[in-house]
Amino acid sequence: MMKIFGETVEPYKNQHYAALKKDCQAKGHLFYDMEFPPEDRSLFYTPGKLSGVQWKRPKDICSTPKLFVGGASSGDVHQGRLGNCWFVAACSCLAQYKEIWHRVIPDHEEQEFNDEKPETYAGIFHFQFWRYGQWVDVVVDDHLPTINDQLVFIHSQSNNEFWSALLEKAYAKLFGTYEALDGGDLAEALEDFTGGVSDPIDMVALNVATDLDARHTYFKRMQKDMERKSLMAAAIPAKSSEEMETSTDVGLVRGHAYGVTDVKSVPLEGTGIFGMFNRDTMPMIRLRNPWGQGEWKGAFSDGSPEWQKISESDRRKIGLTFDEDGEFWMTFEDYCKNFTNTSICRVVNTSLFSIKKTWHEGLAHAAWSKPNLAGGCLNNRDTFLNNPQFVFDVGQADDDVMFQLMQKSTRGRSGGENVTIGFSLLKVEENRRYRLHQLQEVVQSSVFKNSRSIFMRPTLVKGRYVIVACTFEAGVELEFLLRIYTSAPNGFKHMLLDQPKAPWYNCCAKQAQMVTRIKVIRAQGLERQDKQGGADPYCVISCEGEKVYTNVVKDNVNPEWNSSAIFYRTDPVQKPIKIQVWNHNIIKDEYMGKHVLMGSDECSAKMVEVDLFGRKNESNVKKPGKLILEITSSRNLTLL
Repeated sequence: MMKIFGETVEPYKNQHYAALKKDCQAKGHLFYDMEFPPEDRSLFYTPGKLSGVQWKRPKDICSTPKLFVGGASSGDVHQGRLGNCWFVAACSCLAQYKEIWHRVIPDHEEQEFNDEKPETYAGIFHFQFWRYGQWVDVVVDDHLPTINDQLVFIHSQSNNEFWSALLEKAYAKLFGTYEALDGGDLAEALEDFTGGVSDPIDMVALNVATDLDARHTYFKRMQKDMERKSLMAAAIPAKSSEEMETSTDVGLVRGHAYGVTDVKSVPLEGTGIFGMFNRDTMPMIRLRNPWGQGEWKGAFSDGSPEWQKISESDRRKIGLTFDEDGEFWMTFEDYCKNFTNTSICRVVNTSLFSIKKTWHEGLAHAAWSKPNLAGGCLNNRDTFLNNPQFVFDVGQADDDVMFQLMQKSTRGRSGGENVTIGFSLLKVEENRRYRLHQLQEVVQSSVFKNSRSIFMRPTLVKGRYVIVACTFEAGVELEFLLRIYTSAPNGFKHMLLDQPKAPWYNCCAKQAQMVTRIKVIRAQGLERQDKQGGADPYCVISCEGEKVYTNVVKDNVNPEWNSSAIFYRTDPVQKPIKIQVWNHNIIKDEYMGKHVLMGSDECSAKMVEVDLFGRKNESNVKKPGKLILEITSSRNLTLL
């Protein structure tokens, strides 16, 4: 184990790069990787898929091999015979940001071919990928598959540059074979390069092609994510195998991933195309075809009237620059009309970048397992809560929360398929700490797909929530990783217990006898205590030393809280539940009344309207207003 960028890195297959390299140098031979040997079984799990392959080391392919020629750039990477344009596009994104490729390709200067000291070369390289919450260091030898002395798969623009081919080999080793990379998801590679969270966006569902407001909002979103150095790519999915990698009328390729290399609002005033568009600025986007050829044929394409009317100096002045060989600009309107999918990978809570927004992470490894933790989706209402459950808080009003559920993929040597997964969010009691046994308010459910990960970014009100992660079908067993990101600390926790247990160190501690849920729905006719608005009321619900606070409702004497608390009570007869109403003030809060709930009868969702009374020696003095409550009590501690 090592530490890079302040994070631990696990050696994959327990292969330690430094030790292996030192051993090879001492013995005077080149590294041969027994864990991923230069044999057909490392290429494909389908027999006979490709013939005539010879594995060669870089020095057998060209006379002056280099890891990098002039550094890494988005134009370096070209797709080979694998259908892995998704990985190639991710490599193009990777090459744009030095901070990222320095992480994925560590010690790049030390790993470089050294012409002055050829005796130090040991034929060994290492790369680092993020896998399910952990960075891993993957060692490979330098044997690469060739046919007729040409690299079979990914290759660089310069025939003596090998970083992309070696990176692809390390990634193939991680999945067991090169074939496992044939047909994948761009979001997967972006996450594995960064540890970030990928957001696959359905542009058709957003209606950005025709809705101007939606398009403007989407542009600002992409522009902000580009400024935060998010990795992005776009695609037009093929509707059938016959459509795969066919071109549209405007030169874009279906079933193919394009790297997004810039998003900007371009100033047009003073340029030759100002009159053409009659506007001061133009939202534009720059993309790159991983094939290195085949470009957009519309506005701002090579040889188009737009380019002919703007000088080279003006292009540089306003930032309309691009690399030849597959990179091109489009207006954002054309982008929205021609592309249907975008993947945005946000690098969050890492030392790679200093981003404007600090996210608070919650992370848990868990599994769906029989008999009690594989209940299926909400369609299976009787077993849905028999799934892993996680509790968290939203501490800020209207917070945009990011969720990602990632199954530990079956992609690999066997060609296994992902299962269909998703999750649901439930609004629960403000002090919920134990597993749910009764379905509560379902705030939102994700889509259910057979992809490696599911992403959702809803806006949630302040309060406590439970996320129930599930497979679509009941009874499916699989390991997964769940991550959430909030603006404020979230107290994220995997709930494992069904009910409270007496502490092992206190044999005399009382056991809970009854569970009671109090939902404070609303109040009406509260006392007007403020000069303006009447009051800013909130409730304090307390029982046996535990207190739960509702949110504050501004300027309202008839507030709605719809907030609940749950109590596991050791003495329901002698220790009642108290509900106090307070008026929130800057200096000192003012008391508005209370109600004490006595008794230990069992009930289910019982609606009551109760009066408010004074404090202490005024406990019999009635105060203005009433509370509307819903009460459930049971001696079965796992009812709720």
